[in-house]
Amino acid sequence: MAKIRILPDALASQVAAGEVVERPAALVRELVENSLDAGASHIEVHAQRGGIAMIRIVDDGSGMDREDAMLCLERHATSKIRTKEDLGAIHTFGFRGEALPSIASVSRFRLATREKSALVGTEIEVNGGKLVAVRDHGGAQGTVIEARSLFYNVPARRKFLRTENTEFAHVEQQLRLHAIANPQVAFTLTHNGELVLHLPATRDMLERIRGLVGDELSSRLLKVEATTVQGITVSGYIGGPGMSRSNRQMLTTYLNGRPIESASISYGLREGYHTALMKGQHPVTFLFIQMDPHAFDVNVHPAKKEVRFHDGHSVRDAISRSVSHTLENAAKLPTGHAPAPARAVPAPPAAARVPLVPDSRQEQFTMPVAASSAPLRDLPQTRPESPGPGVSHRAADVLARIATERSSPSVQPQPSGAPAPEAPPLEEEDAEEPQEPKAAPTPQPDYRIIGVLQKLYVLMEGKEGLVMMDQHAAHERVNFEKFRRALESGGVPCQRLLLPVTLQTTPRDADLLKQNLAALNRLGIEIEPFGPNIFKVETLPAFLKTDDPAAWLDQVIEELSSLSTKASSLRLSEDAIATIACRASVKSNDVLSIPEMQGLLKDLFACEMPYCCPHGRPTLVQISTSELERKFGRRAPG
Repeated sequence: MAKIRILPDALASQVAAGEVVERPAALVRELVENSLDAGASHIEVHAQRGGIAMIRIVDDGSGMDREDAMLCLERHATSKIRTKEDLGAIHTFGFRGEALPSIASVSRFRLATREKSALVGTEIEVNGGKLVAVRDHGGAQGTVIEARSLFYNVPARRKFLRTENTEFAHVEQQLRLHAIANPQVAFTLTHNGELVLHLPATRDMLERIRGLVGDELSSRLLKVEATTVQGITVSGYIGGPGMSRSNRQMLTTYLNGRPIESASISYGLREGYHTALMKGQHPVTFLFIQMDPHAFDVNVHPAKKEVRFHDGHSVRDAISRSVSHTLENAAKLPTGHAPAPARAVPAPPAAARVPLVPDSRQEQFTMPVAASSAPLRDLPQTRPESPGPGVSHRAADVLARIATERSSPSVQPQPSGAPAPEAPPLEEEDAEEPQEPKAAPTPQPDYRIIGVLQKLYVLMEGKEGLVMMDQHAAHERVNFEKFRRALESGGVPCQRLLLPVTLQTTPRDADLLKQNLAALNRLGIEIEPFGPNIFKVETLPAFLKTDDPAAWLDQVIEELSSLSTKASSLRLSEDAIATIACRASVKSNDVLSIPEMQGLLKDLFACEMPYCCPHGRPTLVQISTSELERKFGRRAPG
């Protein structure tokens, strides 16, 4: 007797439904996307008990006639695609034809729809995949879809649902994602009869964001001007330096209007923020990417959350350039920051440093000179003999120049008065890349120093209120950019190994190393072929302290595989330089004179990124006059 049997249609539909509709939020995602594809200008979402008891979607879209209303409940029936060629260039949110039959198979389902020109519409009821009734419908133009008792006939799936509050939180988040991408559409969300969201239609993207996240956060966002690189257009809003979250809830990215998650996009964001983001933190982004639908595949995930790019490196580069350009050209001090706790930043182990100018009796401004005149190779005191806490030995630490070697030198602006380093020769493929203009130094605001708090925070009066500067973080940023320029202009000091290290690699890794031999040599890694897929390493960077060079070099090869193949205006990681800058900077309890503070402030605003240290911590925090007035009761809150 045969063991293999064909599943009944009802059971097959329930199995397939588990991939498309795993919780109420997935139902909302599919139905709202259908409403958007139908051209709706107003979408209502009503939920009961987190969406488990009931989800109802009401839209004023194009609606359907009776024939289409019956066909849409059949599996793989869709109006979005016709041929296999259409699958390679999808312009709509939906395309599989699985959502409605999947929902109808695991709920008590009702569909009511009417076209604009029709005198009467159609209403269909389905319980657990079985057609119950088809009747005329006299409602308004558009479509109403209601799903009650979700998973009532699939207890194995229902038991995996979370609490009502958790499920509704996912429902609300899903609606927020679509509301941000479609400000021209009005959205309404109710839960158990109570209004949760009411978002009128608007043409202003920032107005829609403000309606969802509030005035305080939206006022601190930086606008990403639409920029096209290699056919990829990036625009939207991002959080400024020092503005981050411990989770990814505020990290939203869209591809042709579809909310997605992608490793290439996440990597591009990390590269774009570079040292403006603290480790372990995630940026606040509302980023929109537009590109040819033929250049990516959205048919790789049941929930359509992930996409596969044909050229992920170009996507990374476009995002990183747009984000870094926005951050570098943000000339406004971020406002609305909550004041930092009045405590000293934990200082690393003591290390020798060049002292600041000690003469506090000078009448002229005296700029700090800590490690300002000596190149990196002349500062051995900043490198401890043995690695201490906070010293990173990751392979990415010395890959700081790999991306730089592949980029145009014109995208690396220099502080005013600093000599421009000699640009390395461009690769042939990079020579065709458009040159980006240098970013001008941030104009220095007119601040008046009024005191020092706990020998660390410099208090200043500005036009907009009170400004506090962390002297250690500020000097760390100044030294960081100074040391980085030294590395970029003169190369990395290296140390010769007593015994050369031999690396046996795979053919793929061997090809990566051959492509990057010149860049690795400039990083202090003298490496050359020594046979088929074998390489010999003679030197390593001088600041590197490791007991296993071979293992560390394996990490280098792994990091190389993640680099962009095209030009990139950022270094992937500069933890080693940041550590050196930290040890050479003034610490808490170091008393500075007024001229030294003024000089430090002047140097800070000559940096590319003055508002945060190399580790992403803010250098400046502002408390506006209006906020001070509210705290002292001179202005009503709000």
